[in-house]
Amino acid sequence: MDLEKPSREGAEPRVDLRKPPAGPPVRREPEVPGGCLAVAIRIPVRIVVLVLVVPVRMAWDALVVAGRFLNDVLFRPLGRALLWLGRAVFVWPFVGLWRYVVVPVGKALGWLGNVLVVVPLVWLYRYVLTPVGHAIAWVARGVGAAFGWVYAHLLTPVGHAVMWGLKGLGAVLAAIGVGVYTVVAWLVRYLVVVPAVWLYTWVLAPVGRAILWCGEGLVWLVRMIVTGVGIALYWIARILLVLPALALWRWVLTPVGRVLAVVGREILDALGHAWRIAGHISLAVGRFLGTLFRWIFVEPVRWVYRSVLTPVGHVVRDTVLRPAAEAARSVGRANRQALAAARETVRQARADVRRMLFGEPRRPQPLDRREPSGREARTLGSSTTALTKD
Repeated sequence: MDLEKPSREGAEPRVDLRKPPAGPPVRREPEVPGGCLAVAIRIPVRIVVLVLVVPVRMAWDALVVAGRFLNDVLFRPLGRALLWLGRAVFVWPFVGLWRYVVVPVGKALGWLGNVLVVVPLVWLYRYVLTPVGHAIAWVARGVGAAFGWVYAHLLTPVGHAVMWGLKGLGAVLAAIGVGVYTVVAWLVRYLVVVPAVWLYTWVLAPVGRAILWCGEGLVWLVRMIVTGVGIALYWIARILLVLPALALWRWVLTPVGRVLAVVGREILDALGHAWRIAGHISLAVGRFLGTLFRWIFVEPVRWVYRSVLTPVGHVVRDTVLRPAAEAARSVGRANRQALAAARETVRQARADVRRMLFGEPRRPQPLDRREPSGREARTLGSSTTALTKD
């Protein structure tokens, strides 16, 4: 409900009745159309299905719980162990082989290839092949210049003369060919084309028209016969097959299908209700078994751990483990001090032996920087310098 703000101080808030009161959404079951047949089938089917589904749902829930327990206790640790083993057996050796064998060997081979192959080839290209190529190019340019002079002063005039002779010969042959083509075309026109046109116009065309008219009449006759036979077969099939099949579909199969649809829908609804009710029953049984297991096994074990094992563990820790740990720490501390003293003794002995054999090491001499030291150092704010001294 929405509360409107009061118009003035002291006025009571007004309730907005236009909006419905807010609340949790109510789940409504979908309305299923049904009649007396559906009502008569629904209750027995739901009872039978519930009796059949409850064991299946309880077995399913038991399998789900067992699967989760096995996954948490066995499969997941086993998978992690197999993953670690696979890395240790397959991945890490190959990584070490690549990092410490293949990469150094590859770098060494690359360096050897550079030194033994690339550098000699570069030297050969730069100091042998390049000068030889320049010489070959110079010789080729000279040969090209000579061939160009021969082409311009010898081959070109000869080619022009040959082309002039070929043009004259081609003109003569073309004139002869035109005459021969004219004669042959005239002969073909009057010996072949004109008789063929006359034969087509006065013989073949009338005969073809007559044959076409006869064919059209025959096709019309066959079409009429086929149409009559088809109409007769249509009515025979309609009377003997279609009308009985339509009556069977309309008066037998449709009512039976509707009854079967109602039965199937009620069975599906019964399965859904039975599965949900079986889930509640399985949950209650599981909670009862869990409570029974807790009171029979878990609570006694917890009581033994809290009331017996924990005080005994504290006593063992205070009387045995802590003194043993203190003694072990004291022994370790004494051993570390002894090892440090021994190392210092060895270091002093080594220094004495070096001093006896090689003498004292020379100390660096201080450099004379021509600067006063100590209190005689130059300052800007005091009167100790030679210029500002009184």
